[in-house]
Amino acid sequence: MRIGDFKETYAADEAILRTPTVRFWTGVFFAALAVFPFVAGDYLIYLADLVGITVISAMGLNLLTGFTGQISLGHAAFMGVGAYTAAALASRWGAPIWVTLPAAGGAAALFGVVVGAPSLRIKGLYLAMATLAAQVIAEFAFINLEGITGGIRGINVPAPRLFGVELATDRALYGPIVAVAALGVWFAANLKRSAPGRAFVAVRDRDISAELMGISLFQTKLRAFALGSFYAGVAGALWAYFMRIVTPEHFPLSLSIHYLAVVIVGGLGTVVGSVFGAVFMTLVPEVLRGLASLARPYYPQAMTVLSPLTEVVFGALIVGFLLFEPHGLAEVWQRTKRFFRLWPFVH
Repeated sequence: MRIGDFKETYAADEAILRTPTVRFWTGVFFAALAVFPFVAGDYLIYLADLVGITVISAMGLNLLTGFTGQISLGHAAFMGVGAYTAAALASRWGAPIWVTLPAAGGAAALFGVVVGAPSLRIKGLYLAMATLAAQVIAEFAFINLEGITGGIRGINVPAPRLFGVELATDRALYGPIVAVAALGVWFAANLKRSAPGRAFVAVRDRDISAELMGISLFQTKLRAFALGSFYAGVAGALWAYFMRIVTPEHFPLSLSIHYLAVVIVGGLGTVVGSVFGAVFMTLVPEVLRGLASLARPYYPQAMTVLSPLTEVVFGALIVGFLLFEPHGLAEVWQRTKRFFRLWPFVH
């Protein structure tokens, strides 16, 4: 350890931004986020909004699966509950966005508690099957409860208004999405250092030992399900405003698997991994489309051939990271930082 890495107080040792260098680059990053909507084109703004929503939802799944070890195949269902809650409140009662977002998160959290209630007695594959059942039930409800969800036609969502300004474009939504994503990341980073966050990790690593230490397994697991579902519900509400329509086909089982891929590739149990995974897995389809566009003059069927390969690439990425980098992109980032911290005296 280098001179200057030692901390004199516990608060300094537990700080999120520990060094002046980290604080400087964090400031640069947030300054870039603030300037981005003024210099980027519409397509890049669209991708940034999509990444922001993915970060929020992936953070919720990481809190549940990565931090607490509770496998979930129903994350898309939690997003759907949040999306339909926000859509119904906005379209039928004209609720503003600052009401619909917490309401969507609360509705999804309530559904998550119901789904997570059996988690005290089941774990592993059995818990995955329970959450899969919740996903199937939610999809059935989205389609058949037409009086609430609009059935297969879905619900059209009006553009939200914030401080009297209509957020009718992707560029206008950029600010709220990034702000909510940043708040979610900040909360998760602080939660990891708190007693409830440490309880999550203890339950994940050794649940019996955690119970012997006085941690309530039932309360901790329910808290993880509620919190992870809250994140998903808020992301679903933002997705509803982003798409301007909510239909059952927006929240299939494949979306739940996609989010599992995001947290595995990014790094299970890490806050920064959710961000890296969201960026990486959102850009993969766009890169494939770009390659198809470049190949189209030479191979007219390139788009038709490469489009179905997206799912294959997702699967290959999951297997590849599990085999060669099980700690995900977060570990790659940590190794890179350690390299430059010692450079040029690496050995």
